[in-house]
Amino acid sequence: MSGLQTLLAFLAALTLLIFVHELGHYLVARWCDVKVLRFSIGFGKPLLTWRVGPDRTEWTIAAVPLGGYVRMLDERDAGSATIATHELPRAFTRKTLMQRAAIVVAGPLANFVLAIALYAVMGWIGTEEPAPVIDQPAAGTAAAAAQLREGDRIVAVDGDAVRSWNDVRLGLLEPVIERRETVLQVQRQGVSNPVRIDLRGLPADEAERDFLATLGLRLAPGKVVIGNLVDGAPARRDGLLAGDELLSVGGAPVRRAADVIERVKASAGKPLSFTVVRGRDQITLAVTPEAVAAPGSDEAVPIGRIGAGLHDRLLMQTVRYGALEALGQGVRQTWDMSLFSLRMLGKMLMGELSLRNLSGPVTIADLAGQSVRVGWLAYASFLALISISLGVLNLLPIPVLDGGHLVYYALEAARGRPLSERFVVITQKAGLAIIMMMMALALFNDITRLIGS
Repeated sequence: MSGLQTLLAFLAALTLLIFVHELGHYLVARWCDVKVLRFSIGFGKPLLTWRVGPDRTEWTIAAVPLGGYVRMLDERDAGSATIATHELPRAFTRKTLMQRAAIVVAGPLANFVLAIALYAVMGWIGTEEPAPVIDQPAAGTAAAAAQLREGDRIVAVDGDAVRSWNDVRLGLLEPVIERRETVLQVQRQGVSNPVRIDLRGLPADEAERDFLATLGLRLAPGKVVIGNLVDGAPARRDGLLAGDELLSVGGAPVRRAADVIERVKASAGKPLSFTVVRGRDQITLAVTPEAVAAPGSDEAVPIGRIGAGLHDRLLMQTVRYGALEALGQGVRQTWDMSLFSLRMLGKMLMGELSLRNLSGPVTIADLAGQSVRVGWLAYASFLALISISLGVLNLLPIPVLDGGHLVYYALEAARGRPLSERFVVITQKAGLAIIMMMMALALFNDITRLIGS
């Protein structure tokens, strides 16, 4: 079922993003009075076709859903003799440079508008995210060297305000890649102070790993809650209930589920006190873990087990904005992520960042499936990120992409006359080769990740 869910989530995301991109081209083409012959989602053999509007525009869903296109009346596709004289002014090639450029750039801009709208809606509705409060940093880490402490709340990274742990991760990603010193604004006991954290000693590829753990930045522990109980096992037999919040076990405070597991393992056959919060009451129970053989161990010393699932519930907070503030936040997030995507691409081209970071359709499909299983807000965030990536990619100055066409128009404006057909054909072949190599590398990275996982 999860495989089917992943496939459907991927196809839904791909269809929406392609539709929005091509709709941008289509709407501006119509606004510039260009006749649109076909609007296609996908390539290859049409599976479903219908005609709409006075121009009888053909709307198509094709067999290969890895792209789309808007076909306009164009003298380069058909000789001028085959285009009715009264329709020639509506040909794409008869429009001004500014009109053609507007039609081309409208596709990527539509993807950015979609991302802004998704971020704005999520910000306005509000999302539950981990609070940016840290645990005690491990000795020898950059966070420990910066004298950060348990309970510190990070409120800004390099002057940019953060409202959740996800903001902290995004804010630190660029400094980690650039391996430079950064400033965290930290709130401790109601007082806010700047803290410098040195990232210069990190490996060049640290951004590809869990860099927050390397820096010593971990989320502060929240609550440990009892989950599912095994019938007849000590937890249920001795009075624990699903939903109980653990305060202490064996007289020691509980910070993480791992603490409880270790104490239970060490108390095989011995009563262990569990202090829990149940509703409005605080209750202390004696639970005796049963003695069982350690899995995969030949040793005679048993370990304790109580037959209860444990859940770490992190400290969460609702991140919510007013309507106008949410719109501004959407614009800012889209702009920041667009610039970050460009920087990442630049660093990969310069060799400062591994090409393993380039992802293809398999990884995107997997992320689509994971996000849709988490919830619709996570899926919407995934859509926004992919929409930004699609917009940025299409604006790259590579022939066959929208950015490549904008370069052609800039050269045409500089020369004062159209480019030669031979030049366009040669550069488009080169651009197609570049795109094919990028796709092959991305697919190779996808397969490598699958094999390694």
